[in-house]
Amino acid sequence: MSRAWTLASRPKGFPTLENFTLKDIPDRPLNDGEIRVKNNFFSVDPYMRPRMDEGDSYIAPFGLNEPMTGAAVGQVIETRSDRFKVGDRVSHFLGWRDVATLKAENALPLPDRDLKDEYFLDVLGTIGMTAYFGLFDVAEARPGDVVFVSAAAGAVGSLVVQIAKLRGMTVIGSAGGAEKCEFVRSLGADYTIDYKSPGQFEEKLRKVAPDGVDVYFDNVGGEQLNAAIGVAKRNARFAICGMIAMYNSDEPNGFSNLSKVISKRLSIRGFINTDFMTRRTECLAQMGYWVSKGMIKSRYTIFDGLEKGPEAFFSLFSGGNTGKALVRLGS
Repeated sequence: MSRAWTLASRPKGFPTLENFTLKDIPDRPLNDGEIRVKNNFFSVDPYMRPRMDEGDSYIAPFGLNEPMTGAAVGQVIETRSDRFKVGDRVSHFLGWRDVATLKAENALPLPDRDLKDEYFLDVLGTIGMTAYFGLFDVAEARPGDVVFVSAAAGAVGSLVVQIAKLRGMTVIGSAGGAEKCEFVRSLGADYTIDYKSPGQFEEKLRKVAPDGVDVYFDNVGGEQLNAAIGVAKRNARFAICGMIAMYNSDEPNGFSNLSKVISKRLSIRGFINTDFMTRRTECLAQMGYWVSKGMIKSRYTIFDGLEKGPEAFFSLFSGGNTGKALVRLGS
Protein backbone atom coordinates (compact mmCIF):
# COMPACT_ATOMS: atom_id res chain seq x y z
CA MET A 1 0.00 0.00 0.00
CA SER A 2 1.34 3.41 -0.94
CA ARG A 3 0.08 6.87 -0.03
CA ALA A 4 -0.32 9.98 -2.14
CA TRP A 5 -1.53 13.54 -1.72
CA THR A 6 -4.58 14.44 -3.78
CA LEU A 7 -6.27 17.75 -4.50
CA ALA A 8 -9.58 17.64 -2.64
CA SER A 9 -10.84 21.05 -3.80
CA ARG A 10 -9.62 23.99 -5.86
CA PRO A 11 -8.19 26.81 -3.69
CA LYS A 12 -9.68 30.27 -3.63
CA GLY A 13 -6.64 32.47 -3.12
CA PHE A 14 -4.00 31.03 -0.80
CA PRO A 15 -4.33 27.21 -0.48
CA THR A 16 -5.11 25.64 2.89
CA LEU A 17 -4.75 22.12 4.25
CA GLU A 18 -8.46 21.59 3.58
CA ASN A 19 -7.67 21.62 -0.15
CA PHE A 20 -5.59 18.42 0.20
CA THR A 21 -6.25 14.81 1.21
CA LEU A 22 -3.66 12.08 1.88
CA LYS A 23 -5.02 8.84 0.44
CA ASP A 24 -4.02 5.18 0.46
CA ILE A 25 -3.38 3.67 -2.97
CA PRO A 26 -3.50 -0.15 -3.21
CA ASP A 27 -0.51 -1.69 -4.92
CA ARG A 28 -1.15 -3.57 -8.18
CA PRO A 29 1.01 -6.02 -10.11
CA LEU A 30 3.41 -4.39 -12.55
CA ASN A 31 2.69 -4.58 -16.25
CA ASP A 32 5.41 -5.34 -18.76
CA GLY A 33 7.67 -2.28 -19.18
CA GLU A 34 6.84 -0.81 -15.77
CA ILE A 35 8.88 -0.13 -12.64
CA ARG A 36 8.03 0.62 -9.03
CA VAL A 37 10.06 3.32 -7.31
CA LYS A 38 10.40 4.18 -3.64
CA ASN A 39 10.71 7.95 -3.58
CA ASN A 40 13.50 9.50 -1.49
CA PHE A 41 12.61 13.14 -2.20
CA PHE A 42 9.97 15.06 -4.07
CA SER A 43 9.94 18.67 -5.10
CA VAL A 44 7.39 21.41 -4.43
CA ASP A 45 7.45 24.34 -6.84
CA PRO A 46 5.52 27.58 -7.41
CA TYR A 47 4.20 26.47 -10.82
CA MET A 48 2.06 23.90 -8.99
CA ARG A 49 -0.25 26.64 -7.70
CA PRO A 50 -1.74 27.48 -11.15
CA ARG A 51 -2.16 23.73 -11.70
CA MET A 52 -4.63 23.74 -8.80
CA ASP A 53 -6.95 26.00 -10.81
CA GLU A 54 -9.08 25.07 -13.77
CA GLY A 55 -8.26 26.58 -17.14
CA ASP A 56 -5.72 26.46 -19.92
CA SER A 57 -2.03 26.64 -19.11
CA TYR A 58 1.25 25.18 -20.35
CA ILE A 59 0.64 22.10 -18.18
CA ALA A 60 -2.62 20.33 -17.40
CA PRO A 61 -4.32 21.18 -14.09
CA PHE A 62 -4.37 18.66 -11.26
CA GLY A 63 -7.48 16.49 -11.34
CA LEU A 64 -9.69 16.59 -8.27
CA ASN A 65 -9.27 13.59 -5.96
CA GLU A 66 -6.43 12.25 -8.09
CA PRO A 67 -2.79 11.84 -6.97
CA MET A 68 -0.79 15.01 -7.54
CA THR A 69 2.44 14.96 -9.53
CA GLY A 70 5.83 16.65 -9.56
CA ALA A 71 9.53 15.92 -9.81
CA ALA A 72 10.89 13.15 -7.58
CA VAL A 73 14.01 11.03 -7.08
CA GLY A 74 14.02 7.48 -5.77
CA GLN A 75 15.20 3.88 -5.97
CA VAL A 76 13.74 1.12 -8.13
CA ILE A 77 12.28 -1.55 -5.83
CA GLU A 78 10.53 -3.69 -8.45
CA THR A 79 10.91 -3.93 -12.22
CA ARG A 80 9.43 -5.54 -15.30
CA SER A 81 11.63 -3.61 -17.69
CA ASP A 82 15.09 -4.27 -19.06
CA ARG A 83 15.84 -0.54 -18.76
CA PHE A 84 16.30 -0.71 -14.98
CA LYS A 85 17.28 -3.17 -12.30
CA VAL A 86 16.32 -3.15 -8.63
CA GLY A 87 18.41 -0.59 -6.77
CA ASP A 88 18.86 1.80 -9.69
CA ARG A 89 18.40 5.48 -8.86
CA VAL A 90 15.99 7.39 -11.10
CA SER A 91 14.18 10.68 -11.43
CA HIS A 92 10.58 10.91 -12.61
CA PHE A 93 7.45 13.05 -12.36
CA LEU A 94 5.30 11.13 -9.86
CA GLY A 95 6.05 13.07 -6.69
CA TRP A 96 3.67 13.85 -3.82
CA ARG A 97 3.67 10.13 -2.89
CA ASP A 98 5.92 7.61 -1.18
CA VAL A 99 5.91 4.91 -3.87
CA ALA A 100 5.38 5.47 -7.63
CA THR A 101 4.44 2.95 -10.31
CA LEU A 102 5.23 4.11 -13.83
CA LYS A 103 6.38 3.14 -17.29
CA ALA A 104 10.14 2.74 -17.38
CA GLU A 105 10.34 5.07 -20.37
CA ASN A 106 9.05 7.89 -18.15
CA ALA A 107 11.99 7.62 -15.74
CA LEU A 108 15.50 8.99 -16.20
CA PRO A 109 18.52 7.02 -14.95
CA LEU A 110 20.79 8.91 -12.59
CA PRO A 111 24.57 8.47 -12.47
CA ASP A 112 26.25 6.18 -9.96
CA ARG A 113 28.63 8.97 -8.97
CA ASP A 114 28.54 10.30 -5.42
CA LEU A 115 26.02 13.05 -6.11
CA LYS A 116 23.23 13.72 -3.65
CA ASP A 117 19.63 13.01 -4.62
CA GLU A 118 18.83 16.65 -3.92
CA TYR A 119 21.03 17.85 -6.78
CA PHE A 120 18.75 16.19 -9.34
CA LEU A 121 15.77 18.18 -8.11
CA ASP A 122 17.80 21.37 -8.13
CA VAL A 123 21.00 22.36 -9.94
CA LEU A 124 21.16 19.14 -12.04
CA GLY A 125 17.42 19.04 -12.73
CA THR A 126 14.76 21.31 -14.16
CA ILE A 127 15.65 24.10 -11.71
CA GLY A 128 19.17 24.24 -13.14
CA MET A 129 17.80 24.17 -16.69
CA THR A 130 15.46 27.07 -15.92
CA ALA A 131 18.30 29.18 -14.52
CA TYR A 132 20.83 28.29 -17.21
CA PHE A 133 18.73 28.63 -20.35
CA GLY A 134 16.68 31.50 -18.97
CA LEU A 135 19.76 33.59 -18.33
CA PHE A 136 21.87 32.73 -21.37
CA ASP A 137 19.33 31.94 -24.11
CA VAL A 138 16.17 33.82 -23.20
CA ALA A 139 17.76 36.93 -21.65
CA GLU A 140 20.91 36.65 -23.78
CA ALA A 141 22.97 37.79 -20.80
CA ARG A 142 26.64 38.47 -21.41
CA PRO A 143 29.71 39.58 -19.43
CA GLY A 144 29.42 43.15 -18.17
CA ASP A 145 25.61 43.15 -18.00
CA VAL A 146 23.78 44.44 -14.95
CA VAL A 147 21.38 41.65 -14.02
CA PHE A 148 18.44 42.02 -11.63
CA VAL A 149 17.09 38.75 -10.17
CA SER A 150 13.86 38.59 -8.18
CA ALA A 151 13.32 35.88 -5.54
CA ALA A 152 17.11 35.59 -5.47
CA ALA A 153 17.05 33.43 -2.31
CA GLY A 154 14.78 30.87 -3.98
CA ALA A 155 15.64 27.76 -5.94
CA VAL A 156 15.95 29.28 -9.42
CA GLY A 157 17.00 32.77 -8.34
CA SER A 158 19.90 31.58 -6.19
CA LEU A 159 21.33 29.68 -9.15
CA VAL A 160 20.89 32.62 -11.51
CA VAL A 161 22.84 34.84 -9.11
CA GLN A 162 25.75 32.41 -9.06
CA ILE A 163 26.01 31.61 -12.75
CA ALA A 164 25.68 35.29 -13.67
CA LYS A 165 28.65 36.06 -11.40
CA LEU A 166 30.61 33.16 -12.91
CA ARG A 167 30.15 34.81 -16.30
CA GLY A 168 31.29 38.26 -15.20
CA MET A 169 28.03 40.12 -14.63
CA THR A 170 26.99 42.62 -11.97
CA VAL A 171 24.12 41.08 -10.00
CA ILE A 172 21.30 42.67 -7.99
CA GLY A 173 19.14 40.22 -6.05
CA SER A 174 15.88 40.83 -4.21
CA ALA A 175 14.76 38.77 -1.23
CA GLY A 176 12.50 39.11 1.78
CA GLY A 177 14.21 39.97 5.07
CA ALA A 178 17.74 40.56 6.33
CA GLU A 179 18.63 36.86 6.67
CA LYS A 180 17.70 36.03 3.09
CA CYS A 181 19.47 39.11 1.77
CA GLU A 182 22.60 38.00 3.59
CA PHE A 183 22.28 34.57 1.97
CA VAL A 184 22.03 36.20 -1.47
CA ARG A 185 25.16 38.25 -0.75
CA SER A 186 26.96 35.04 0.27
CA LEU A 187 26.23 33.72 -3.23
CA GLY A 188 28.15 36.63 -4.73
CA ALA A 189 25.45 39.22 -5.43
CA ASP A 190 26.87 42.74 -5.68
CA TYR A 191 23.72 44.35 -4.26
CA THR A 192 20.62 43.10 -2.49
CA ILE A 193 17.17 44.63 -2.02
CA ASP A 194 14.90 43.68 0.85
CA TYR A 195 11.47 43.89 -0.73
CA LYS A 196 9.88 43.75 2.74
CA SER A 197 11.60 46.93 3.92
CA PRO A 198 9.70 50.25 3.78
CA GLY A 199 9.64 52.24 0.56
CA GLN A 200 8.75 51.92 -3.10
CA PHE A 201 10.52 49.04 -4.78
CA GLU A 202 11.36 51.01 -7.92
CA GLU A 203 13.18 53.61 -5.82
CA LYS A 204 15.21 50.87 -4.13
CA LEU A 205 16.14 49.34 -7.48
CA ARG A 206 17.07 52.67 -9.00
CA LYS A 207 19.34 53.41 -6.04
CA VAL A 208 21.52 50.32 -6.67
CA ALA A 209 21.22 50.54 -10.48
CA PRO A 210 21.43 54.27 -11.24
CA ASP A 211 22.37 53.56 -14.86
CA GLY A 212 19.64 50.94 -15.29
CA VAL A 213 19.59 47.16 -15.74
CA ASP A 214 20.40 45.17 -18.88
CA VAL A 215 18.68 41.96 -17.83
CA TYR A 216 15.77 41.13 -15.54
CA PHE A 217 15.24 37.50 -14.52
CA ASP A 218 11.68 37.45 -13.19
CA ASN A 219 10.37 34.89 -10.72
CA VAL A 220 7.65 36.96 -9.06
CA GLY A 221 5.89 39.45 -11.37
CA GLY A 222 3.83 42.22 -9.76
CA GLU A 223 5.57 45.24 -8.26
CA GLN A 224 9.07 44.00 -9.03
CA LEU A 225 8.33 43.45 -12.71
CA ASN A 226 6.77 46.91 -12.85
CA ALA A 227 9.88 48.39 -11.20
CA ALA A 228 12.22 46.56 -13.59
CA ILE A 229 10.39 48.05 -16.57
CA GLY A 230 10.86 51.49 -15.05
CA VAL A 231 14.57 51.07 -14.38
CA ALA A 232 15.52 49.04 -17.48
CA LYS A 233 18.02 50.37 -19.99
CA ARG A 234 17.07 50.69 -23.63
CA ASN A 235 17.10 47.24 -25.31
CA ALA A 236 17.05 45.42 -21.96
CA ARG A 237 16.02 41.76 -22.04
CA PHE A 238 13.53 40.20 -19.62
CA ALA A 239 13.27 36.44 -18.98
CA ILE A 240 9.93 35.63 -17.33
CA CYS A 241 9.78 32.19 -15.73
CA GLY A 242 7.43 32.75 -12.78
CA MET A 243 4.96 35.16 -11.20
CA ILE A 244 4.64 33.85 -7.68
CA ALA A 245 3.36 37.19 -6.37
CA MET A 246 0.26 36.79 -8.54
CA TYR A 247 -0.62 33.11 -8.21
CA ASN A 248 -2.87 33.45 -5.15
CA SER A 249 -4.56 36.70 -6.17
CA ASP A 250 -7.81 37.29 -8.04
CA GLU A 251 -7.00 40.98 -8.43
CA PRO A 252 -6.08 42.37 -11.87
CA ASN A 253 -2.36 42.98 -12.28
CA GLY A 254 -2.04 46.27 -14.13
CA PHE A 255 1.19 48.07 -14.96
CA SER A 256 1.61 51.79 -14.63
CA ASN A 257 4.48 52.02 -17.09
CA LEU A 258 3.78 49.41 -19.76
CA SER A 259 4.27 52.01 -22.51
CA LYS A 260 7.99 51.98 -21.65
CA VAL A 261 8.23 48.55 -23.29
CA ILE A 262 7.95 50.47 -26.56
CA SER A 263 10.01 53.55 -25.75
CA LYS A 264 12.83 51.44 -24.27
CA ARG A 265 12.62 48.72 -26.97
CA LEU A 266 12.39 46.04 -24.29
CA SER A 267 12.42 42.34 -25.13
CA ILE A 268 10.15 40.41 -22.75
CA ARG A 269 9.92 36.64 -23.21
CA GLY A 270 8.19 34.01 -21.14
CA PHE A 271 9.58 30.47 -21.09
CA ILE A 272 9.57 27.13 -19.31
CA ASN A 273 12.44 24.69 -18.94
CA THR A 274 10.92 22.10 -21.28
CA ASP A 275 11.42 24.56 -24.15
CA PHE A 276 15.07 23.47 -23.96
CA MET A 277 14.69 19.75 -23.19
CA THR A 278 16.55 18.72 -26.36
CA ARG A 279 19.60 20.59 -25.00
CA ARG A 280 19.40 19.10 -21.50
CA THR A 281 22.81 17.39 -21.73
CA GLU A 282 24.49 20.70 -22.59
CA CYS A 283 23.15 22.26 -19.41
CA LEU A 284 23.97 19.26 -17.23
CA ALA A 285 27.55 19.17 -18.50
CA GLN A 286 28.19 22.81 -17.59
CA MET A 287 26.27 22.81 -14.32
CA GLY A 288 27.81 19.47 -13.36
CA TYR A 289 31.29 20.91 -13.91
CA TRP A 290 30.54 23.93 -11.72
CA VAL A 291 29.12 21.68 -8.98
CA SER A 292 32.10 19.29 -9.11
CA LYS A 293 34.51 22.21 -8.72
CA GLY A 294 32.58 23.70 -5.80
CA MET A 295 31.76 26.81 -7.84
CA ILE A 296 28.01 26.59 -7.17
CA LYS A 297 26.43 26.37 -3.73
CA SER A 298 23.11 24.69 -3.10
CA ARG A 299 20.91 25.30 -0.11
CA TYR A 300 17.81 23.32 0.77
CA THR A 301 14.86 23.70 3.07
CA ILE A 302 13.96 20.10 3.90
CA PHE A 303 10.57 19.00 5.21
CA ASP A 304 10.68 15.48 6.63
CA GLY A 305 7.87 13.05 5.95
CA LEU A 306 5.16 12.64 3.34
CA GLU A 307 2.72 14.34 5.71
CA LYS A 308 4.67 17.59 5.32
CA GLY A 309 3.93 17.92 1.59
CA PRO A 310 1.36 20.74 1.86
CA GLU A 311 3.39 22.54 4.52
CA ALA A 312 6.43 22.50 2.24
CA PHE A 313 4.32 23.87 -0.59
CA PHE A 314 2.86 26.64 1.56
CA SER A 315 6.39 27.74 2.49
CA LEU A 316 6.97 28.88 -1.08
CA PHE A 317 4.39 31.64 -0.67
CA SER A 318 4.99 32.58 2.95
CA GLY A 319 8.76 33.05 2.77
CA GLY A 320 9.36 29.88 4.76
CA ASN A 321 12.02 28.45 2.45
CA THR A 322 15.52 29.47 1.45
CA GLY A 323 16.91 27.79 -1.65
CA LYS A 324 15.10 24.70 -2.88
CA ALA A 325 12.16 23.35 -0.86
CA LEU A 326 12.05 19.53 -0.80
CA VAL A 327 10.12 16.82 1.00
CA ARG A 328 12.29 13.97 2.27
CA LEU A 329 10.66 10.57 2.72
CA GLY A 330 11.68 8.15 5.45
CA SER A 331 13.23 4.76 5.00
